[in-house]
Amino acid sequence: MTKSKKLTHLEYKKRLIKIWNEVAPRYHERWAKYDIGPFRSSSELVKLADIRPGHMVLDLACGTGAITKRIAAKVGSSGTVVGVDSSISAIKIAKKEINNKTNLDFVLSDAEFIKFNKKFDVVTCQYALFFFPKAGKVLRNIKQYLKKNGTLALTLHGNKDTVPYFSSILDVVEKFIPDYVPQGTPNLDRFGTSSNLKKTISASGFTDIRILEYTFTYRPGTFSDYWQNYLKYLAKPLKEKIKTLSAEQRGKMKDQIKQNTLPYTKKSGQIVFPWKILILTAKKP
Repeated sequence: MTKSKKLTHLEYKKRLIKIWNEVAPRYHERWAKYDIGPFRSSSELVKLADIRPGHMVLDLACGTGAITKRIAAKVGSSGTVVGVDSSISAIKIAKKEINNKTNLDFVLSDAEFIKFNKKFDVVTCQYALFFFPKAGKVLRNIKQYLKKNGTLALTLHGNKDTVPYFSSILDVVEKFIPDYVPQGTPNLDRFGTSSNLKKTISASGFTDIRILEYTFTYRPGTFSDYWQNYLKYLAKPLKEKIKTLSAEQRGKMKDQIKQNTLPYTKKSGQIVFPWKILILTAKKP
């Protein structure tokens, strides 16, 4: 199989925006709309960020508003929330979900270059830091819009060994399709340990860094449910790559993925995956 060319920084970001504009509705209906699996962390993030009535809060990479709506309820009518995302599809869903409350604004922007004429008490970011190819640049950019002693609050997935929902499939698929994740894509696993995450946040000038680790569970159903839903919610570029495999290759790939899920499969045939989550808080000195 011929390897695809390495994506440039700009090409990667354009591809990511296109994918999120496609999958945002499916992502919302399957995950973000409900407090299941990794999204059980949503209430914990808001609690640890210590958001209070009257606060001004920036929700970076707000997606379809899973965190934004909680923050809006916390800050009340005397506070303000600004949700930022690069996907117009996600922002449209967030606006609809939150019913355009008066204490909310949404901005379509690239987090590397966003500018504000105000400063925030808190910046939140759920499950997105790993998508930024220049995460340090994003962190330094948003730090300048935090008030002195303002809070940064982040949620991230643990590394792949602690989130078998992802690794059970990806470890196998990448053997059959080496360029399944295109060259030039940042390592989405790079902030999956407390030590790596703390190092990046510290290098960006934040202090008083605290990281709590949680392990939630997610039940995707039987293996058949798990596999069929993966294919159903997959972005079009990845579906096209899987279609390039022969029927025999797809069968072998599916069998190997099933083997990976066996340690998490109960006698009933239901899969119960552990899902490690890191929640970080830090301060702008």
